[in-house]
Amino acid sequence: MRYSLRQLEVFLETAHQQNITRAAAALSMSQSAASSALKELEQQFDIQLFDRVGKRLQLNELGRLLQPQAEALMEQARALQQDLDRHADAGPLQVGATLTIGNYLMVPLMAQYMSETHGARVTLQVANTHDIVERVAAFELDVGLIEGELQHDALQIELWRDDELVVFCAPNHPLAAADPVTDAQLTAAQWILREPGSGTRQAFERAMQGLLPQLHVVLELQHTEAIKRAVEAGMGVGCLSRITLQEAFRHGTLVPLSVPQRDFRRHFYTILHRHKYRSAGLLRWLTLCREATQ
Repeated sequence: MRYSLRQLEVFLETAHQQNITRAAAALSMSQSAASSALKELEQQFDIQLFDRVGKRLQLNELGRLLQPQAEALMEQARALQQDLDRHADAGPLQVGATLTIGNYLMVPLMAQYMSETHGARVTLQVANTHDIVERVAAFELDVGLIEGELQHDALQIELWRDDELVVFCAPNHPLAAADPVTDAQLTAAQWILREPGSGTRQAFERAMQGLLPQLHVVLELQHTEAIKRAVEAGMGVGCLSRITLQEAFRHGTLVPLSVPQRDFRRHFYTILHRHKYRSAGLLRWLTLCREATQ
């Protein structure tokens, strides 16, 4: 074989760090050893994988083409090493979730996965849909669970579960007595919404088509709890997933509004890179996600 796993490892880390010195440090290698490994890989096949941009090494077109295959091969090599070492039945799992899913649905899944999978560890990263998609596409996350709809050539996207947004306000807000709320009242209200790029905002804008230019958005916040507190304080009305509001509705600190003329239904999705190696741990995680909706 004309290449080694170590050479591929240096290639991938350099692509991630965009700097050979930082790549060497991340791999606990000397800079000269890392440079030699990358140079030998390119010379063996008479290719160039990076363009030099100032002090950065940036993947060129060929490098970008080979990166997913190299990532998949390294994933299989690591899984094989784990099986050979027999240190654990499943390796560490890097899961990404959007804010609604991460804050309200992930803890029970993580607890079940770790309780039944010997030696398993799960790291959860919570961000908006755009960020999770980018990290899964870059192999920085093993799997993502997102709220937004998307098309991405590098990703396998599967329907996970149904969800619904709810328009809500404080109990003493003028709209609390409206049943139903009209489009005219929606455009007259002050809105507190999730930021652009979030799946919740995407679903809200789809439901409010035709009214968007007339809406008065006074605040855009990244966190659902901050939106709920602002609405409780009477600063405006909000629109979030029903699963984030159940406790507030039960205690009466917030009230749902009836908007039957608008369709607030949406879906949650799982996303994986098409070249991602499906380890035993990752397959078990996906199974648990499916079982959680049954």
